[in-house]
Amino acid sequence: MTIKIYNTLSRKKEEFKPIENGKVKMYVCGMTVYSDAHIGHARTYFAFDVIRRYFEYKGLNVTYVQNITDVDDKIINAANMEGVDALEYSRRFSDRCLEDLDALGIRRADIYPKASETIPDMIKFIQEIVNQGYGYEADGDVYFSVEKFPNYGKLSGQRLDDLMSDSRIDPGEKKQNPFDFALWKKSKPEEPSWDSPWGAGRPGWHIECSTMSGKYLGLPFDIHGGGMDLRFPHHENEIAQAEAAKGKDFAHYWIHIGLLTVEGEKMSKSIGNIVNIKDLIKKWDPEVVRFFFAQTHYRSPPDFSENALKNAEKGLIRIHRVKEKLETFASNIKRELNEKKINLEEKDYLKAIKAFKKNFESAMDDDFNTPQAVSIIFDFVNNSNRFFEKVPNPNPVLCRIALETLLSLSNILTLFQESKGDTKRFENNLLEKILKIADKYTTDVKRKSLEDILNILLNIREEARKNKDWNTADGIRYDLDKLGFEIQDTDRGPIWRKKIGII
Repeated sequence: MTIKIYNTLSRKKEEFKPIENGKVKMYVCGMTVYSDAHIGHARTYFAFDVIRRYFEYKGLNVTYVQNITDVDDKIINAANMEGVDALEYSRRFSDRCLEDLDALGIRRADIYPKASETIPDMIKFIQEIVNQGYGYEADGDVYFSVEKFPNYGKLSGQRLDDLMSDSRIDPGEKKQNPFDFALWKKSKPEEPSWDSPWGAGRPGWHIECSTMSGKYLGLPFDIHGGGMDLRFPHHENEIAQAEAAKGKDFAHYWIHIGLLTVEGEKMSKSIGNIVNIKDLIKKWDPEVVRFFFAQTHYRSPPDFSENALKNAEKGLIRIHRVKEKLETFASNIKRELNEKKINLEEKDYLKAIKAFKKNFESAMDDDFNTPQAVSIIFDFVNNSNRFFEKVPNPNPVLCRIALETLLSLSNILTLFQESKGDTKRFENNLLEKILKIADKYTTDVKRKSLEDILNILLNIREEARKNKDWNTADGIRYDLDKLGFEIQDTDRGPIWRKKIGII
């Protein structure tokens, strides 16, 4: 089945046909870096990470460009309040924002062009617009004339006549039409500026994305995306600029992400409900947050709350437990499954594995339907648990096939990733804590690894249980549980496993 994408431009689902066979060129509007990244950013860039991962799963080569706006009114105002250079201020936050997304487990784009580093390209682009008769200069500012672009409004569905009926030109503005927008802004005191044919100044916001996308992907390219709030005027203006300057299509498919709410309300500074990623992952495991995002379709608005994260965590634990069971039984030897030598229950489970893969792909082919894909994962979890109840010693090759399928499909939704945090520091800290626990029960743990100490404690606990020393047995279980490890007593003896969120 081919991938179908809801194209904002046509307002319907369309079969995805890349411009260049086997390749996907995707541009997504990035962050304006004047403060730390928040969960609204995370929601958008998680969605495009999943979209890229699915394209890659289907065998396509993806080039993913995401700009960084490091010259902007908000940045300049914040830097002036702090008394620092605007570009130095934005450089600091661009690093911090990307590191926040790293910590949340969202893969980076391939290219991160910055506005400040693309100024010469923007000046050339603006000059092309002016040369084509779509731009005009007014006392050092340069504006785009929307009336001269006949297709203005084709993305958002806005009609220029309707927009103009209740609009006006603010005092001091020299533009000819209220909806003309700035391509170049005349320099003001205490602002960074660059030389241009129209005098010192800086680019308007919209021009950077039109310039950068064309520079790194060429025109036209396959996919342009961003938050739902960018459809108008930002993306509308991007189209007008690019197609006026180049005389060709800009992007073939437009993908817009539903805006996240916090307990039913729009996220805003005035309400005080902005949740920064840094604060979020101090309390919640990044995988839980990503799984929460996956449970809402990218075009719908997820509602963030503590209860929603708790429910996501419960579901994620169920998936992890099946993965662990499969790892316990799976063969490490790569060999073909002999279907003639498996019993009826195992044959049924093989059918369930194949159905899992087929149904998951069908869901993702239908406009990247992640909530449906999550539901299909849970169907597989239920089938697996029923299978384990019927077959206590399953075929190891069959379990390897099931495990590989689960890992491959779950990776698309970003599950089962290694933590991006400071792993070495965390492990050293955890080792110190578990050594203190072990000292309560034995002295034979010096210069041992974390895994060795855990196994020693399990052996001590097992011996205590045989001797009916319940204080020791229960004490070890309690101490390990506080550190994020749980003990499970199985037919094969006790095993330990990490809780979600432990490196």
